[in-house]
Amino acid sequence: MKQFFEIFRLGILAGFTIGIAGFGYLALGGLAGAVLFAFGLATVVNYQLKLYTGAMGFFKTRQDLFNLLPIILGNMVGCLLMALLAKISTFGLEAKALAILQSRLAPSVVGTMEMNGIVRSGLLAIGCGFIMTTAVNFARQGKWLPLILGVPLFIMCGFPHCIADTFYYLTAPWTFLGENAVAILVLFVALILGNTLGGNLYRLLVWKK
Repeated sequence: MKQFFEIFRLGILAGFTIGIAGFGYLALGGLAGAVLFAFGLATVVNYQLKLYTGAMGFFKTRQDLFNLLPIILGNMVGCLLMALLAKISTFGLEAKALAILQSRLAPSVVGTMEMNGIVRSGLLAIGCGFIMTTAVNFARQGKWLPLILGVPLFIMCGFPHCIADTFYYLTAPWTFLGENAVAILVLFVALILGNTLGGNLYRLLVWKK
């Protein structure tokens, strides 16, 4: 139980840090905002905080796998704390966060086929997971360039990051969250699955250890 709360505590700070990065992205937007978002992941790696998307591709034991639960719960709490601050800012972040959430849920036409927004977002999340594991793997070796480039890359590509999206969703008007709670919960699960699959592609296809 002590280990659970220690991991949970580090997860809260990691979520808060990603929330700060998300705050900056919503406030500034565009490529510049995406570049500044890299501060969040760099902080997580440097202080050895517990971020779900930084740990999902590196579990080795059953305990490591179980530890992902307090990590993601802590991340969600940290995102909530930062979202509360975002709601009292003067940058109008609620509307910007809502636009991101609506884009995740909205169906779109791919070729001649209409694709469900949740399915599309979950599949795109694979790309983010792949980039995140790569960036963290290099950063742990003191090689920071893949992180600095990788974070803006997944944002500009529109690859959802389940923890960053948690901050965006909690920043969006809560009336919208209440009215679409089931769809948003399914979306969140789809992003977690997509990120996790992408984060483990190395081990599934390449790594021998």
